[in-house]
Amino acid sequence: MEQKASYGQFCPVAMAAEVFCTRWTPLILRELLCGSTRFNDLRRGVPRISPTLLSKRLKELEQAGVISSRAGPGASAEYRLTAAGEDLRELVMSLGFWGQTWVDTQKSLKNLDPSLLMWDMRRNLDPTPMPPRRCTIQFRYPELPGTRQNWWLVVDGREIDLCGVDPGFDVDLYVECPLRSMTAIWMGVTTVQAERNAGRLELTGDKQLMQSIQKWLGLSPFARGERAVA
Repeated sequence: MEQKASYGQFCPVAMAAEVFCTRWTPLILRELLCGSTRFNDLRRGVPRISPTLLSKRLKELEQAGVISSRAGPGASAEYRLTAAGEDLRELVMSLGFWGQTWVDTQKSLKNLDPSLLMWDMRRNLDPTPMPPRRCTIQFRYPELPGTRQNWWLVVDGREIDLCGVDPGFDVDLYVECPLRSMTAIWMGVTTVQAERNAGRLELTGDKQLMQSIQKWLGLSPFARGERAVA
């Protein structure tokens, strides 16, 4: 059974590290800072953590005064950052920018996960450049196993849904490329146009969606680091 480690030092850095630096905690905080409040949404943002360990970390953060919980609709708990939790925003963002600037991006691109990428894209998508109607975009990653190849983003006004199975709507735009290419675009390592020019990305469908994809797709919040250049 995992035991909570202590540095045994009366030092602000040591005390803060005991809260912040346990395994998975920075990623859970990243999800909370990005707006996730439900247990299942947190799991989608941190898919490799077990439900048991996620529950444990949430309890630890609540005991530390970083988050609070309350019963939401359907009796499911909602988790909210306290003032102390919000104060960690700059630290989490700075950690992400540091990683984008100094960690070897090409090595990190080996750790690819389509569900995490699509979830991140879904919550950061900007529908403003899109046509004022429901738009369905299908992403296909041909090198992946069949159950993980296809993903759909359904955008209706400000409502954005991510589907791992066909939602049954007419598709307005087909996007096909290797997962590595889309991850690199999302992280700001390359651009949509550069991947199209290289023959790695194919777009088919609505011209307005095709022309504005780089704008509505946007970039990861951490893509503003110094190495995030095309």
